[in-house]
Amino acid sequence: MENTFEHDLPDDKGYFGEYGGSYIPEELQLVMDQITASYSECRKDPEFRAELARLYKHFVGRPSPIFHAQNLSEKYGADIYLKREDLNHTGAHKINHCLGEALLAKRMGKKKLIAETGAGQHGVALATAAALVGLKCDIYMGEVDIAKEHPNVVKMRILGANVIPVTHGRKTLKEAVDAAFAAYLSDPVNQLYAIGSVVGPHPFPMMVRDFQSIIGNEAREQFQEMTGQLPDNLVACVGGGSNAMGLFSAFLQDEQVALHGVEPAGHTLQTPGEHAATLTLGEPGVMHGFKSYMLKDDQGEPQEVYSVASGLDYPAVGPQHSYLKDLGRAEYGTVDDDEAIAAFFELSRSEGIIPAIESSHAIAYAIKLAQKGVKGSILVNLSGRGDKDIDFVVEHYGKDYDIESLL
Repeated sequence: MENTFEHDLPDDKGYFGEYGGSYIPEELQLVMDQITASYSECRKDPEFRAELARLYKHFVGRPSPIFHAQNLSEKYGADIYLKREDLNHTGAHKINHCLGEALLAKRMGKKKLIAETGAGQHGVALATAAALVGLKCDIYMGEVDIAKEHPNVVKMRILGANVIPVTHGRKTLKEAVDAAFAAYLSDPVNQLYAIGSVVGPHPFPMMVRDFQSIIGNEAREQFQEMTGQLPDNLVACVGGGSNAMGLFSAFLQDEQVALHGVEPAGHTLQTPGEHAATLTLGEPGVMHGFKSYMLKDDQGEPQEVYSVASGLDYPAVGPQHSYLKDLGRAEYGTVDDDEAIAAFFELSRSEGIIPAIESSHAIAYAIKLAQKGVKGSILVNLSGRGDKDIDFVVEHYGKDYDIESLL
C-alpha cells in the first residue's frame, strides 16, 4: 500500500496549532528550508513514491499484519488486536521513516546520515537504510543505553555505522539528541540529521509522520477487512511519538475511534526525574528547535527524565501530539516500569510474542482499558520486538519471573 501523504497539518511554517515551528539559528534555517523544499518535491514525485513503496514491500516486508490476540482477549474480556510492526525488517517501525530519510538524503546529494538513538531501533534502522543507499552513518547513543541495548549496538557496527558514545548528563536519549544536533551544526551541508521521531524543527515532525502513516493506512484497511468495521480504540506508546502518530494519522477524522497515547511513568510520577510523562505533567516550551509540551526543571530547562524503556525517556514530545491533547482528540495515560515489564512477560507467555519494552507500555495500557471495561475493540501498535531487551530483562527482572536459572 502506498502512502497518501495527504494531511491537513502542519501549516506552511510547520505549526500544529501553537506547537511545532522552527526555533533554530538563521544559518541553519536556510539548510532546513532546503530540506523542506526537497521533501515537498519528493512527496509529490511518482518515482520517489514508487521507490519507497517498492522498498516497503520487498525490503521491509510490508504490509505488517494485524493479529487478533485471542488468548489475551479471552483473559481480559476485550478484543485486543496487534499491528505487528515488530515483524518489519530491523524489528520495529523505525525503518519506515529511515528509508524515506535515506532516499531524501541521497537525492539531495548528502554524504552522511547522522542521528540519535535511545533503544537502538532507530540507530539500527538508519544504519540499515544508509548501507542500502550507500551513505556513511554516525549514530549518537548515550553510554547508559549502549550498555543496556548491547545487541543493537553490535548490529549497528556490523552494518557499518559509527556508534559514538555520549558521556554527559544522564547519558541517555536527550543527551544523544544534544550531541547529534551539535554534530549536525558542524556540517549541515554534507550531512542530513535523520531525526528519529516526530520531533525537531519543521519539516521533521511532518516528514516522519508522513513516512510512518503507512502504519495507519494499512491498519485501517486491514481492520475493516477482518472485522467489517473500524477499531473502537487505538493504543500506542509515546516517547517522541512516531509510532503513535503513524497509527493515529489515518483515524483522526473518525471521532468514534478513541486514541490512547501511553507515556512512561517510570519509577514514579511523584518525583521529577523519575519518569518521562511529558504530556501528563509537562507544559509548553521550546527545545531541540521546536515548541511542544516538555518537562521543565526549576530553571525552565529540560528536566531529567527516566524510563525502563530507553526509547521513551525524552523530556519533550511531538508537536502534533501536543495539539491533539489540547483538542481533546487523543487521551494520554501512563504506565510505570513494573506494569510494562509485567506486560512484557504477559504477551510473551500468552501469545508467544516477545515485545520491545517500549511496546510493552502499550500492551499494559490495553490490558488496563480492558480491565476498566472499555467498550469495543482495542488495536495496539506493537511497535517493536524485544530481542534487544532480553539480556536486560533477564538480568534485572529474571528472578521475579522464574528465569533466574538462565543468568
